[in-house]
Order: sequence, then C-alpha cells, then structure tokens
Amino acid sequence: MIKGLAPQFAFLLRRRTTRRNLGTLFKLLLAFSVIVTIFSVLFHFIMLREGQEFSWFTGFYWTLTVMSTLGFGDITFQGDLGRLFSMIVLLTGMVFLLIVLPFTFIQFFYAPWIQAQSEARAPRQLPRSTRDHILLTNYDPIAQALINKLDRYQYSYYLITPDLAHAQQLYDQGINVVVGDLDNPETYKKMQIEQAALVATTDTDPINTHIAFTVRDLNPTVPIIAKVDDPDSVDILELAGCDHVLQLEKMLGASLARRTQSGETAAHVIGQYDDLFIAETTAAHTPLVGQTLEEIGLRRELGLTAVGVWERGIFQPALPDTRIGPHTVLVMTGTQSQLDRFNELFCIYKVSNAPVVIIGGGGVGMEAARTLVEQGLDYRIVEKDVIQAQRLDNCIVGNAADFEVLKRAEIMNALTVIITTHDDDINVYLTVYCRRLNPEIQIISRVTQERNIATLHRAGADFVMSYASMGADAIFNFLKRSDTLMVAESLSVFSEDISVFRMKIPSSLVGRTIANSHIRRNTDCTVIAVNNNQEMQLNPDPNKPLPGAAEILLIGSSEGEKRFLDMYVHT
Repeated sequence: MIKGLAPQFAFLLRRRTTRRNLGTLFKLLLAFSVIVTIFSVLFHFIMLREGQEFSWFTGFYWTLTVMSTLGFGDITFQGDLGRLFSMIVLLTGMVFLLIVLPFTFIQFFYAPWIQAQSEARAPRQLPRSTRDHILLTNYDPIAQALINKLDRYQYSYYLITPDLAHAQQLYDQGINVVVGDLDNPETYKKMQIEQAALVATTDTDPINTHIAFTVRDLNPTVPIIAKVDDPDSVDILELAGCDHVLQLEKMLGASLARRTQSGETAAHVIGQYDDLFIAETTAAHTPLVGQTLEEIGLRRELGLTAVGVWERGIFQPALPDTRIGPHTVLVMTGTQSQLDRFNELFCIYKVSNAPVVIIGGGGVGMEAARTLVEQGLDYRIVEKDVIQAQRLDNCIVGNAADFEVLKRAEIMNALTVIITTHDDDINVYLTVYCRRLNPEIQIISRVTQERNIATLHRAGADFVMSYASMGADAIFNFLKRSDTLMVAESLSVFSEDISVFRMKIPSSLVGRTIANSHIRRNTDCTVIAVNNNQEMQLNPDPNKPLPGAAEILLIGSSEGEKRFLDMYVHT
C-alpha cells in the first residue's frame, strides 16, 4: 500500500500549484483552529459572567458541537449575550464547516489526489532504464492483436495516447499505456525513444507521417513501421522515415484471391525460414479429396511434410489418418524445388471458368481483382457506389443484398464469392445470404474484429481472413526475432496463431527419434528441420536419432508451443 501511495504523494508535491494549494489548505485549517480557540475562551468568560463554570475541555466541546450544528443542548446560556454569542458561533460554523472547508478540501486536496491516482495509473514518462521496448501510437484492432502477441512472447511495449481518460480505460484493461501528445518530440524523449526496439504506428496517413518524421528526427536508427490507407501515401511515409510501410488492403486482397477454388490448384508460399518454405493449397476438385495423408504420401513422393489442415478456420495437426475433404486447406513445408514439383503435378486441375464474385470494390476488392487477373481468372465486382464503380472493370452497380444484382454477377454459377467490406456486421449479413442462395459456393470473407471470426464461420464462411491479425503478424515479423516467425499470410490470421519456433534440442529428446518421441501427437507441433553444426536438415528423417549439440525447428500453434515446452523442456 505504501508503494502505491508514494507516487501519488510525489505527484502532489511535485507541482508548484499543488504545493501552493496545500499551503492554502493548511492556512485555512490553522485559521479554523484559531477561531475555535477564541470561541472556547469567550465561552468561559461569558459563562463566568452568568455564574457558571466549566473546564477548558468543555469549552472546546461546546464550541465544536455548536459550530457543527449538532447542538446537543446539554450546555446552554441563560442571558441574551450568551445566546447572541451562540448565534455567532453557529453561523461561523455553518460558513466554515459546511461551505468553506468542504470546498477547499475538494479543490485543494481531493481533486489533486484523484489526479495523482490517475497519473500513477497512466504515467507520462518511462524510467531511464527502459530499453528494447515497442512503442505503439494507436489502439485499433491491429494494435489489439499485436499486443496479444507481444504479451505472449514477453515483449515490452507501451501504447501512447494523448487522452488521459482513454488511458485510464486502457490501463483497467491491462494495457501498458502512457500519456503524451503524438506530435510533441518531448513525448518520445520521455518514452526513451533512443533505446526503443521499434515504433509501430497504425493511425491515419497524415498522423503516421507526422509521427514517423518526429521519431526519425530524434532517433535515426530505430525501426519505424506504419500502416498506409492510400497507396499514394507510401512514398511520403518512406520519405518521413518509415523503414517499412504496410499496405494491408493490398496484402489482404491478394491473400483472399489466392484462396479461391476457381483457378489452378497450386501451393502458395505463406512463410519462409531460411531455405524452408511454408505453403498451403486448397484440395477442392483434386484427387487429394477423399484420401488420407498416408495414402497421398507427400513425404514419400515429393519430400514435403504435411504440417496440418484447416477446416473452416479450425487448425488440426496432420496425422497419417487425416482425411482430406472438399473444404480442406493443406499446410505443408519443404524446399522451393519440392513445392515446384507439387505444382507441376497438381496445377493441371483447372477447377472452373466461372467468374469469381467480389462484393465490395474498395481497396481490398480491387487488389483481389488484380490478383485474379494475374491468375488468369474472370471476376465480377458488386459495388453500390456509382462513382467508385466507374473506376472498376467488370463491375455490377447495385446493392449486394438485392438478388437481381447478385444474379447479374452470376453468383448462382460461381464457385467462389469474396466478401471484402470493412463492416463485420455487413459481412455476416452477406455471408448468410450467399450461403442460402448457393449452398455449394466457397465463401471467403474479410473480418476486422477478431471476435467476429467464429461468427462468420457459423454464418457459413469457408475462409475468414483477419485484417487486424495480418497487420499484427506483419509487424511482429518485422521485429526479426531470431527464434520465432509468425506465418503472416496463412489461415492462422483467422482463428489462431501458427508460428515457426527454434530452440536447442531438449535433453529429454537427445538420442530419441522423432517418431518415437510422439511430438506431433502430444503437442500438435511438427518438426520441420534440424540444424546440426550449421547444416540445415529440412524435413528430417523421423526414424533418425536427434543429436545433442543441435537446434530443432518446429511449427505449430502458440498453445502447441506451450505444450511442447511443458512436456519436453520444463520437465
């Protein structure tokens, strides 16, 4: 408790105005004490004049009871002089105790005390010892998703906000928050910008530019990463000092388009760790559907390792008896040449020539259309904004909730519909509608708030891609952590995090084979490489004993990583 009160007392005594106010309060209390003493002395003289005698303590007792308007009536004057004196004491007490003292106490002590408590909850400066921390400048869905990852991997971060009330709300939610004006260089000096590991800003383009320029002027080397809304602002942000500019709408649109069933079945790279590539492919309309992983024999035939499968946002580890369904997305690892061989075998399966329906012609929708064109696919964009529609090719103008509009977009024949609006409520609404119109269609939807991922899956979406998680994973990867890589473009951005993590082979696994250790069965993590004396063995032989002085690379969810540490490292 003393530690909690110390910073509040320090704040009260730090400001000159506060010290002056406390001095005024002390003087008022001293004046009140003098008045009580004078009234007590006069009480004795008037009582002696009336022939009554009381102790000095009784005099103070009478004065306080009358001034506080309690007036027990046990001690009273008999003459007019005494009664007049009682009225003066009573009126003085009413003014002091009911008006002056309460107002002064609240104004000069209670209000500063509350402010001190607020300051203690949301500081305006970080200790000089703070280093290797991440500074965030906007609390939006991207920051929320990023904070969850930073907490999970024990990174130190601080969110800067100019609004004290907002800072207090964030503090109550468990966010490390500091108060400061984003356009003030002094703010970043107080945030120890010279020792920061990264600055991530996800506000509007002008605000991001101002922040980047201010930070770069104070620290020429700190990495700065910014989100951009307008593609024309990319050059401006780079000129302002940003090391990396995230065009999330472009990234999201391309990722949505790559997961359509309408084109060729190809493995799309979603992550890379040195020479090891992580890729995913849709199994729809290929001979893979209906077979188990053991029957397919990816390792036996191509040298690829099946890591897991996605079924409508749920990640499942790849086991020999895992059966591939029509909606399955297969995640695998291997070298570039192995993936090229896979594409040679399966890209021959052209699914359909029917156009892909894109609902929403904004930045995400336009990028999805460009990606489909690169893949040689036809598309139809549904856009209700007439002005925006004039900039688009293959555009159907109208409301996507209108059946006639969707019918003109050929939704009844399409194999895939991509929903790209930024409003999650509308996305759920359109998902339900499209699923009812065409029960067999593949629905790929964008989501802004991660909490709505499960709702969209229940509404009928096959794939749900999170704008926030994609941005958070991209920023996290920019930290260049040596032992962790977030799979930023995979379906992990929809419901759970999939990452590649590296560590020294635990003593409990040295000398044991991967097959006998049952790592995948026990933890849902897959061994994808062994680094022995700087020699990387990709997709290692599961029947070969693990060496002692070597590193192991695994891929799995954050929960799987925790289970691996608990079972094989912390034992």
